[in-house]
Amino acid sequence: MPIQEEFEKSGAWIFKWRSYLPLLMFILGIGAILDLKNSQFIKYDTIIEVICFSISGCGIAIRVLTIGHTPSGTSGRNTKSQVADKLNTTGMYSLLRHPLYFGNFFIILGVVLFTRHIWVIITYPLIFTLYYERVIFAEEAFLRKKYGEEFVSWASKTPVYFPKFSHYKKPEFPFSWKKVIRNEYQTFFALICSLFAMEIISDLIIRQRFVFDPAWKIIFITSCFFYLIIRFINKKTNLLHTSGR
Repeated sequence: MPIQEEFEKSGAWIFKWRSYLPLLMFILGIGAILDLKNSQFIKYDTIIEVICFSISGCGIAIRVLTIGHTPSGTSGRNTKSQVADKLNTTGMYSLLRHPLYFGNFFIILGVVLFTRHIWVIITYPLIFTLYYERVIFAEEAFLRKKYGEEFVSWASKTPVYFPKFSHYKKPEFPFSWKKVIRNEYQTFFALICSLFAMEIISDLIIRQRFVFDPAWKIIFITSCFFYLIIRFINKKTNLLHTSGR
């Protein structure tokens, strides 16, 4: 099979399972935490936790700014096949071609930094890039076939990974919190669960006892209630659905 078709085929397969990268990094992170006793960063535990949460929060913010301004049929969680009822070129998509993956990078980076393990932190960008380059290849092959010169014109002046702020264009569609909540409540909950699990495991290793930090307990319980309520509303009602969005 020609390399172009091979990249497209493998990218389509990875696209289907792309949401599971955080789980792979989480498993790697647990292995790194086992060596946490030898880390020189233990004494800065609280500061590092705040930094990790803030970095992941930036990733969430990027996804929120992206999804909040996009129409239905784009920037979704589809896994069976590529979907793009419209080519997004404004808002976050005027800064870079794949803002959702850019957001994912920071979300996972916050979890990776929680390990305090230098080699995991160094290798993470490489793993992330190798994983997503095939997904991006498959997505862009699909978009090029569907939108032709419109895609080529946009892609030729819009970076893949790093934002080009001088090219910013005001979003075509108004911001929708309903769409953000409907699409991103799972992302937020997965982040909280990952960081909470890392916190528990690191405490077990460092302090040799099972401890629930009061702040983390409140954050986790609150996020559980939020997740269950939004999931019920999303599945049983139309409150989070908007016409055309």
